[in-house]
Amino acid sequence: MIVFMTKILRLDYLEQIKESFKSSKIVVLIGPRQIGKTSLAKEYGNIHKEKFKQVHFFDLEDPTDFTLLENSKLTLESLEGLLIIDEVQRRPEMFPYLRVKSDSLQKGSRILLLGSASRDLIEKSGETLAGRVSYIEIKSLNIFESQNSEKLFFRGGFPLSFLAKSEQLSYEWRKNYLISFVERDLKYLGVDLPPQTTRRFMEMLCAYHGGIFNASEIGKALGFSHTSARKYLDVLGSSFIIRLLRPWSENISQRQVKLPKMYFRDTGIIFHFLSLRNKLEISRSPKIGHFWEGFALEETMKYFKMDSHDCYFWSIHQGAEIDLLWMNHGKKIGFEFKYSDSPKVTASMMSAIDILKLDKLYIVYPGDKEAVLGKKIELLSMDTFLKKEKNQKSP
Repeated sequence: MIVFMTKILRLDYLEQIKESFKSSKIVVLIGPRQIGKTSLAKEYGNIHKEKFKQVHFFDLEDPTDFTLLENSKLTLESLEGLLIIDEVQRRPEMFPYLRVKSDSLQKGSRILLLGSASRDLIEKSGETLAGRVSYIEIKSLNIFESQNSEKLFFRGGFPLSFLAKSEQLSYEWRKNYLISFVERDLKYLGVDLPPQTTRRFMEMLCAYHGGIFNASEIGKALGFSHTSARKYLDVLGSSFIIRLLRPWSENISQRQVKLPKMYFRDTGIIFHFLSLRNKLEISRSPKIGHFWEGFALEETMKYFKMDSHDCYFWSIHQGAEIDLLWMNHGKKIGFEFKYSDSPKVTASMMSAIDILKLDKLYIVYPGDKEAVLGKKIELLSMDTFLKKEKNQKSP
């Protein structure tokens, strides 16, 4: 990790881009707006400028570049080297030509695309770039990159929020970011609601953070159907604001929860919607345990490099549950997140190990000690995520 005054250089992602270009002529960086995709792309181009000889950058939020790429063939046909196109989902009609362009690139030339909405980007490119493209999701800062878990929890992992000179400036940055997101980005993605209603919808979602999402309940409260509520939630998921954990179902006689569990992926975002402006207000909130659970879940998924498609939660109506169930190469790994100085093994955990036939259960907590608490059960400290060998631990 290299820290500059105004940014954090994310070397892991730069290496991923380099490796992906070995097998694909087109690499797509996806992730929420302002997460650092543009900085990574420009840094990659700068590091490898001698190799590519030419680096061409187009930003489709720039009116001039947007117009230039109206006829993408005319603009791009003669360009070689590294071609970077930012916010590419704003010109979906380009994808058929990009397929042609990738096939005609000179040896060593590559295309790097950046997009802020996974749904549109994957749907449009998946039809035309199959076999030619690699995807890299750029996530928020992790504990290892930040080297400050407390600050990361309170401010969230958007780089400009995390690096702000004060708590107030961090809060103001998130305020302005979300105004733009609610009033412009979501409408572009198909949320056809007035901004005030959209914001109210997101504020109401805060009550479901760490809990079961009920589309009928929230739709009724806001005056639209449960199908619309689920559609809007899916848009928030595809724009990387919300995480929906699918329920795991085991072949047992007990009634199991079948609705998804919902989290805001960034704690800084939910703190803004709840008007929690500083550490003191957050620490005094009765939902502090739920906030930390969501934070720990995201950091755990980053630490173990989990694919979201392999992640679930599990719960039965009688009470036994697992916060995160990871299907890891045929193994069932469970995680419980406890905002406690000294978490204990519970009857619920033992039931989950027995019913699900777990290979391992980790209890993740904010303390600094690790221990074996029983057969298949380990206490895992968040401090572990600060270590350089963060991805060498394997369950």
